[in-house]
Amino acid sequence: MAAVQECFISAPGKSILHGEHAVVHGKVALAVALNLRTYLRLQVASSSQVSISLPNINTFLCWDLRELTAIADGSTDTRSMAVLAFLYTYLCVFSESEVLPGLKVCVWSELPTGAGLGSSAAYTVCVSAALLTARGTISSPLTHSQESARWSEQELELINSWAFQGEKIIHGNPSGVDNAVGTWGGFLRYHAGKITPLSKVPTLRILLTNTNVPRSTKLLVSRVKDRINQYPTVMIPVLESVDAVSRICECTLAEMATEGASAKHYSTLEDLIDINQQHLNVMGVGHEALNTLCQLTLAHGLHSKLTGAGGGGCAITLLTPETGECVVRDVIEDLKKLGFDCWETSIGSPGVLMHSPTSLTHSVIHILNKY
Repeated sequence: MAAVQECFISAPGKSILHGEHAVVHGKVALAVALNLRTYLRLQVASSSQVSISLPNINTFLCWDLRELTAIADGSTDTRSMAVLAFLYTYLCVFSESEVLPGLKVCVWSELPTGAGLGSSAAYTVCVSAALLTARGTISSPLTHSQESARWSEQELELINSWAFQGEKIIHGNPSGVDNAVGTWGGFLRYHAGKITPLSKVPTLRILLTNTNVPRSTKLLVSRVKDRINQYPTVMIPVLESVDAVSRICECTLAEMATEGASAKHYSTLEDLIDINQQHLNVMGVGHEALNTLCQLTLAHGLHSKLTGAGGGGCAITLLTPETGECVVRDVIEDLKKLGFDCWETSIGSPGVLMHSPTSLTHSVIHILNKY
């Protein structure tokens, strides 16, 4: 396949719709693509240098291709791991090339880092897709008449496998869910280690809120395990109920995609959100900030639940077709007054895409061209 001289690529973030914590104990979880995206621009350079710019984390590095040795200093901070994942993928993808090509890469993301929203996976998916395309290992799917395009299923599998390697460098032992969501987008079912993209799913409008309360995923997972061991006859039925929530939600989404969304469907989704939030509180992974958020949005007629590890972190709020813009505006304003960060976005968005420059917003192009 012909290599490209320049490409623009994006990949979505990830949110857990249902099944947090229960998935660790063999239950079904639904992961969704979040339409806050990471964008990458790759240019093949004539110089013998490779550079990467990551303005979100204030990282701008350049190497002479003859000096790409002793690059790892043992650091495990966000910057170091992002750079290491890039260099590992770059050197491996081009390992059989006669010469390493000079490259200029810039990556910018709408996703906050460290919030459990799959920012590192969106990054590794973009890097993998760009480098594999630049090498000519996979095709450049974009035609002159298209604004964006996706790769074939076989090529997506390859992108995903490389992105998973990058995730392993950053996280050590990831589940593979985040990079799968970044690759395929939409909704994914995760059960007993098996990841299955769901076909024919709707796009749902949501508010995504970051409470900015720090939490330890490891500690919260341990807390749930301890509670199950202490009260098995209480907690095992809770896990079964969470599993049922995920399965009912999956069926509801399928109906919405095939039959058209109805008020009854949205009512079901709202009920499931409320039920699962209570389950998560019972598991011990709630937080005062999350309770405040849920109460505030409910006062406006909206339904919310935590997403991810809990104990703070992020929450999602479902917006229905009947939710007015004035309501959304008021809720966002009220949430920001509490010190929360809030975005109006959607879930079920496409996975990794190649873009024409004209299809990207002026602000995204400006940032990618700046560095």
